[in-house]
Amino acid sequence: MIHDKEREIQLQFLEEAQDHLDAIESKLIGVSNRVELTRQEVDAMLRSAHSIKGGAAMMEFSTLSHLAHRLENFFKVIRTQKQIQPEVERLLLSAVDCLRHVVTTNRQTNVVDEQWQTSQVQPLFEQLQQILGEPREEQETVTPLSPQQGLETIQMLFESEVDVYLQQLETILAQEDKSNLGAEVATIAQDLSDLGEVLELPEFNSLCSSVKQLLATQPAREEEIAQAALRAWRRSQAAIMAGQLQGLPSTLNLDGVVEEVDSLSANAADPTAVTAASPARLSSPLDLAPPAELKETQENTVRVPLKQLEQLNDLFGELTIERSGLDLQIERLRNSVKILERKVRSLQQSHHRRRTATLPPSSFPSALPTTSSFLSEVAFSPDSNQLRQETTPRSPQPMSSLDSGNNLDEAADEASTEVMANVVQLQEVSGDIDLCLQETEQIVGDLNRTAKQLQFCINQLRMRPFADLVGRFPRALRELALQHGKNVELKIQGGDTPIDRSILEALGNPLMHLLRNAFDHGIEDPETRKASGKPEQGTISIEATYRGNQALIIFKDDGRGIALDKVRQRAQHLGLDREAIANASDEEVLTLIFEPGFSTADEVTSLSGRGVGMDVVRTNLRQVRGDIKVETKAGVGTTFTIGVPLTLSVARVLLVESRGILLAFPTTAIEEMLLLDVEQISTIEDKPQLHWKEYSVPLIYLGDWLKFRRLQNANEERTQPLMSAPTVLLIANGSDWVGLQVDRCWGEQEVAIRPVEGNIPMPPGFNGCTILGDGKVVPLVNTPELLYWIATSQHPASLEPEDRHRAAAELQNQRPTILVVDDSINVRRLLSLTLEKAGYRVEQGKDGLDALEKLMSGSQIAAVVCDIDMPRLDGYGFLARVKSNPAFQQLPIVMLTSRSGIKERQLALNLGATAFFCKPYDKQQLSETLERLINGGGEES
Repeated sequence: MIHDKEREIQLQFLEEAQDHLDAIESKLIGVSNRVELTRQEVDAMLRSAHSIKGGAAMMEFSTLSHLAHRLENFFKVIRTQKQIQPEVERLLLSAVDCLRHVVTTNRQTNVVDEQWQTSQVQPLFEQLQQILGEPREEQETVTPLSPQQGLETIQMLFESEVDVYLQQLETILAQEDKSNLGAEVATIAQDLSDLGEVLELPEFNSLCSSVKQLLATQPAREEEIAQAALRAWRRSQAAIMAGQLQGLPSTLNLDGVVEEVDSLSANAADPTAVTAASPARLSSPLDLAPPAELKETQENTVRVPLKQLEQLNDLFGELTIERSGLDLQIERLRNSVKILERKVRSLQQSHHRRRTATLPPSSFPSALPTTSSFLSEVAFSPDSNQLRQETTPRSPQPMSSLDSGNNLDEAADEASTEVMANVVQLQEVSGDIDLCLQETEQIVGDLNRTAKQLQFCINQLRMRPFADLVGRFPRALRELALQHGKNVELKIQGGDTPIDRSILEALGNPLMHLLRNAFDHGIEDPETRKASGKPEQGTISIEATYRGNQALIIFKDDGRGIALDKVRQRAQHLGLDREAIANASDEEVLTLIFEPGFSTADEVTSLSGRGVGMDVVRTNLRQVRGDIKVETKAGVGTTFTIGVPLTLSVARVLLVESRGILLAFPTTAIEEMLLLDVEQISTIEDKPQLHWKEYSVPLIYLGDWLKFRRLQNANEERTQPLMSAPTVLLIANGSDWVGLQVDRCWGEQEVAIRPVEGNIPMPPGFNGCTILGDGKVVPLVNTPELLYWIATSQHPASLEPEDRHRAAAELQNQRPTILVVDDSINVRRLLSLTLEKAGYRVEQGKDGLDALEKLMSGSQIAAVVCDIDMPRLDGYGFLARVKSNPAFQQLPIVMLTSRSGIKERQLALNLGATAFFCKPYDKQQLSETLERLINGGGEES
């Protein structure tokens, strides 16, 4: 298995080497047509060749490392030249093709055809060496840092190291006895000259050489020389601290005048004058065809950085939040339209009652007039928008009845007609709004369908077949079987099941630990299996499938099963309460195997016994909101069922309320919902039980466990809850059921999941949050963890987390943690694998700044293994910052780098490095050195 893991890292490094070769080739093409070759371009090619050389050495690709080293030397020679010839460009491009061929070959084997090397590679590199030669001593410097990396390091060294030398010189000049002034100044000049050479500051190096020359030729004026040198060095320090690396003082004379060298060439190349040209090729092209056994398949694919996929995924999460907000506004608008319609009907009814109250009983209408009937009674004047009533002829009445009362009736009729006309207009407007709302809802529906398709496409981009993860397992299991004399068959089903890339990566270590545990603890040796009536060949099966919105990984073996008696004995040995362990159910006992430091193995082997495997399984699964269930039967076998979500960015949740706080439960965790019925509740051993169908389910009142301290604000509800009454959520907990009682249920929503960042951890049972359409932040419930926390808190004598972890934590703390710092993920993984095999815990940092943040965050780091060439903050800068902090003065820092020069080693040791190793390194020697340093040993060389 270890060999398979190392091979995977090697293949990933070859992908990285291919990218470096692409970068070199892109800068080499057409380089001979340029008026002047810039140093930055050569430095970039030099860094790429240097990275290939160092990484290939660590990955044990000796031929690739050797050729990259020779190519690096050629770039060191070119670095001092302003222009290269077309023949050199042609040969360098051919050399890059040779390295490509080696990379292609190394994908299959570490052995490169010697005949091809002799006939094709050696003549090419010898021709380059004849033209360029080997780098001279002044050219054989450290691999240059990029401008972003180098400036910060140079400034830090001039602020600390150089300032110490200058203060020392000021102290010497202030003394009355200056008998050794010349020797002291010469020593300082030499040390500063060495530093200038390492940092590639030619002007500063020339200034130091000028000081030494004046001291040698004019010893009688040593005090004057020292004063002038101090001023020149201070000036250089000030310029560098201001970020000016060009135009530094370069020569010192006794008149105090400092000559400067213009670093800019008068004949600078015009970038617009550079034209592309097709690179020349060898007259007899190299035979770079891949070996016959290598079959290359090409697809129309595009390589996209994972970071861009993550950004696309995050943007879709924001789109989901905005969709939820739009749906919420549409719902609120629909409710407003319904309220408007009710108000219009109420106004119409009021008008009808008023009108009928003024008419004689014989004229009462039989029913409430409708809008259409009323419109048939009114008409608009052609000259105005005013309504007039077209009345029918009335019975003639005596003139004596037409008094002032009639005038009032007529005025009331006109007002009533105008009110009814306004009501009709309101109904028309309400109808128009309703029609627009229906069209808007249709557009929103189309938008949601398109978003669903977009989500599916984004998920497909992030998906990888399950076989990509378990494809290497058969070989790993076969190596274990040959090594330990067991006959085991591995069956894999559902290899084409797509799983999210992030989730698949998180499943790697858990499944590998389960495989190793099943092989070591579960599967018996052939003799034992035969004596038990089992076939001599054991079987381990891994199956991937879908269930609803979850991906299920079923891991099963037909071994001896988990010995529950040994688990109970081990728990007692770790200090847990005997009576509580004896009364615990088998399911509760099985949860102990996931605790840190817990192992039932009698001895520690290369496979198991350290008590970290199952802890890693549960920890990694919790990071991706997954859970694991265990079923075991003595003599039959063990089954682990892992459930993980289909995606980590978007989930469908059920919003519930408890004590006035909204909580989001993943719908995949809920089997059923029902209203709380008091008649269905009983008490068994002082614990409430819910009678559901034929089951008696433990009932948990969530409000008793989750108590929130908050201000009681008025809750302006704009929507109605789905179930505005105490509700029970039925949740599967292993092979049992559990009922969670909440106050109200607000319905389902599709939401974007967001992590909660900060130094304060989430409470038990929560692992993230979501943002609703109205901007509310709702915590996301991790159902298995919440139930586990509640179950362990019910029995503080046995299942309290502090009691459970007490003895296991002592074992865990005995394993020191090593911080591995390197910008190459392949180097970090390979080195981490080596250190984990040696029994250490490993933390990783991608550069010096990342490592510094881990140290400052309070991580308990026993030692650091650090590279030098890294972005943002390189190894030298990391050393300077760490050692300047009194809290880390005694922290062992081991430098592991491709730089093998004495000056680089001395600079690192001067900055506080405890040990210095060059790539490729001796793994045994590195492990022994770390062990001595952690146990209080001295510095290593």
